[in-house]
Amino acid sequence: MKRRWMVPLFWRIFLLIWLAMAVTVVVSKLASRVLLDRERAAIERQLELRDLGFEVAAIRDNRGRREAHRFLNAQGDELGLHLMMISADDDNRLPSAIRSRIKSGWYRQKPAIVDMGDGYRLVAWPKMHGEGWLEPKVFRIIEMGLAFVLITLACWLIARFVSRPMRHMEATAQAIAGGNTKLRVNERIAARRDEVGQLATAFNAMTDQLCKLLERQKHVLRDISHDLRTPLARQRVAIELASEGGVEDELMASILRQNERLETMTGQILTLYRVTEQGGGIAREAVRPVDILNHVLRDAVDYAEHQRVDCKLDSMPESTGVSVLGDSGLLQRAFDNILQNALDYTPPSKVVHVALALSSGWISLVIEDEGPGVADDILEHLFEPFFRADKSRGGQGWGLGLAISKDIILAHDGDITANNSERGGLQIVARLPVFAVD
Repeated sequence: MKRRWMVPLFWRIFLLIWLAMAVTVVVSKLASRVLLDRERAAIERQLELRDLGFEVAAIRDNRGRREAHRFLNAQGDELGLHLMMISADDDNRLPSAIRSRIKSGWYRQKPAIVDMGDGYRLVAWPKMHGEGWLEPKVFRIIEMGLAFVLITLACWLIARFVSRPMRHMEATAQAIAGGNTKLRVNERIAARRDEVGQLATAFNAMTDQLCKLLERQKHVLRDISHDLRTPLARQRVAIELASEGGVEDELMASILRQNERLETMTGQILTLYRVTEQGGGIAREAVRPVDILNHVLRDAVDYAEHQRVDCKLDSMPESTGVSVLGDSGLLQRAFDNILQNALDYTPPSKVVHVALALSSGWISLVIEDEGPGVADDILEHLFEPFFRADKSRGGQGWGLGLAISKDIILAHDGDITANNSERGGLQIVARLPVFAVD
């Protein structure tokens, strides 16, 4: 693949900020210059100073300087301006502030000056702040405001330039983690010639590879499970026929138990595959968790007696009439796996505590054993397929039961957690959203 020419993100941000500052300074100066030019032009246009100057010169020539001075004062009072006609060598009559403005090359609020010929000039400046005349504070406010707007706009564009693709990648990653493995980062972002584009390209490549591995794993589990079921069924028939032929009972019973364990494992793998594939698209109907739990407890009676473990049910009265939307068969498998896990790891003569509780629109199944518990650092791994906490709970399963329960509960829009209880054992809490309460 041909390597594309890349502009590093650092230099992009640097140049954008530098250009924003440069443009701010230039535009601010240009705006000030334009305002000043408009200010002086407005005075000259509004007052027609040149015509006024000729009129004053005529009055001075015909009636004297005093009459010309009176005329200028009258016009100034009418127009709200200071008006003075001075000779080239007589500018000391002007206030010092006005002289400094005239002598400066470029000064805010520079007076309007009209050359009248014969060495005379007409100078005009406002008596009060009016149209065509701006104070220095106004110019500073305009410059600062313009600079603030331009820099803010530049920073917003830079922040958007950097953060928008990051937010898109974050949303894509969350959607993929939620199960939508078909999503990828937008090609427009991946085509960028900077670090963001490289990150997006690497992200898409990584996601493709992970999805291929996950798909391959699903196919392996499915194929192995399907391939095992037929020979296991045939083996079971052969074992039963052999037992009828006089083979030692203890040996046949041992072989039959191992066959049943393999069949159970195969069924669990297929259930895990089915729930993972269907996700939230499973068939749903209104079912009562209390009825499912009672059925699970009845089925577990013999195994509990064999383990010499007692099951204690503590159900809130209001939970009896609660219904949830779901697949009763899958929910029964989830509840049974959680209970089976508790029975397997509860020592003889101990108790498994089972409870149903209703709270804030959720019904919770709490199953707590009195076993050795689980180390805190591996609690979060209990729901991973094929994970077994052998060091603390040395059981005989394959690490599929709780993983299947989690997928089933999540497919029903619920959640499931594990923690160590005050009694020292493991507590599993599965919550489901309530559909109706009778």
